[in-house]
Amino acid sequence: MTDTSTIARGGGHRASASARRAKKPPRRSSGLPPRFVPYALLLPGLLVIAVLLLYPLYQMVDMSFRKVGLRQIRPKNPLPAEFVGADNYTAALQSDLFGVAVRNTLLFAVITVALTLILGTLVGLLLHKLGPKMSTTVIVGTMAAWAVPPTSAAVVWKWLFDADSGVVNWTLNLLPDWLSNLVFGRSDWSGVPWLNDPTDIYLVLILTVVWASFPFIGVSILAGLKSIPSELYEAARVDGSTAFQTFRKITFPLLRPVFSVLVVLSIIWDFKVFTQLFILAGGTNMPREAFNFSVWSYIEAFNPPPDMGLGSAIAVVLTVILLLITFVYVRQIVKTEDVR
Repeated sequence: MTDTSTIARGGGHRASASARRAKKPPRRSSGLPPRFVPYALLLPGLLVIAVLLLYPLYQMVDMSFRKVGLRQIRPKNPLPAEFVGADNYTAALQSDLFGVAVRNTLLFAVITVALTLILGTLVGLLLHKLGPKMSTTVIVGTMAAWAVPPTSAAVVWKWLFDADSGVVNWTLNLLPDWLSNLVFGRSDWSGVPWLNDPTDIYLVLILTVVWASFPFIGVSILAGLKSIPSELYEAARVDGSTAFQTFRKITFPLLRPVFSVLVVLSIIWDFKVFTQLFILAGGTNMPREAFNFSVWSYIEAFNPPPDMGLGSAIAVVLTVILLLITFVYVRQIVKTEDVR
């Protein structure tokens, strides 16, 4: 026989639960149509970007069309910045330093980006082959170099190549005279000034930037390699594929998106190198033949007599060149992916 009291109690529980659910307040709506909710969530980030990036960029562009000197920036009774149109851009493009800056900026960026990607890729492949403990040790050691501030890195490398007390000259003097003469054409390296000639300055600069940049590339490549199924490499070994063939047919195609992003980032970073070059070359006393766009813009804007309008125009020209190169490269990547 069924216990009616039990049924009654069960029915009472269900009824009370239904009553609680019925009394639960309805979820409040945001008041926005659903299609506007994502934009509302993005709005705070866009405001931060506008304040920290877009407004300074607007200020730089606006200043590039004006004459801005000491009289316009003095704290008491500053004069209004006179609108001069495209005069600053004309002065920058007609300057003898424009060709020097284009040459130094482009050559340095091409060489440094290539060396950084090659060395970083080799390090990433090495880390992928190492065991967990050794891989972690190497990653920590290399990332320590990447974490060093650019100012500190430039000071260290400037000391290494110092003419009187640098480690580089001391090491080269340890070589046998016949070997040093055979390789370098000289045997005495005492007092050799590495940071006086523009070519030598950029050689040291390339070493400085590559040393600080390749760890990020290596770790990024390692992260991409971890996502590739190991079965593909096992099948390649069974087929007798060499290491280079495996990289060309498996690793590089699968990591193409990673390489594309790293190339864009490297181009942006290396095109606007300033701190390392400024410190290595001696600051405002550096040779004019060693100017790149960043240093040239700074010298014109802040070196007496300051001309911030011209300095801003040079910075805008650098930004436009960088955007064009990045746009062409990204567009080529998109077209390649569409074809595939």
